[in-house]
Amino acid sequence: MKIYLVIGTVSAMLAVILGAFAAHGLKNQLSEQLLVVFQTGVQYQMYHSLGLILLVLTAQFMPSAQLVWSAGFMSAGIVLFSGSLYLLANTGIKWFGPVTPIGGLCFIIAWGLFIFAAFKGLKL
Repeated sequence: MKIYLVIGTVSAMLAVILGAFAAHGLKNQLSEQLLVVFQTGVQYQMYHSLGLILLVLTAQFMPSAQLVWSAGFMSAGIVLFSGSLYLLANTGIKWFGPVTPIGGLCFIIAWGLFIFAAFKGLKL
């Protein structure tokens, strides 16, 4: 899980950098609509970077194979969802659009596995 901590923290840092870049560097380069697309990628990258860090912290006191799988799906979701939005916004190539829901599905699976692991780890 240590690698996922590194991935989560680096991803969070990149989300801050990309958000600032969008606000200052892309503001005059992209249409308002494409800037919103880019910012959506930034938001979801940050949310799920923090989710990834939370997964790693949870795994420290409640180790679970489901948490490892969840971290993998969350990482893939960041790349597929946010990455496709960044590429779509910057290139205008519509082909990247259909990749975004695959990333969203990865996020849903990741959170579902996290829920499963949480219930499994509860001491009732």
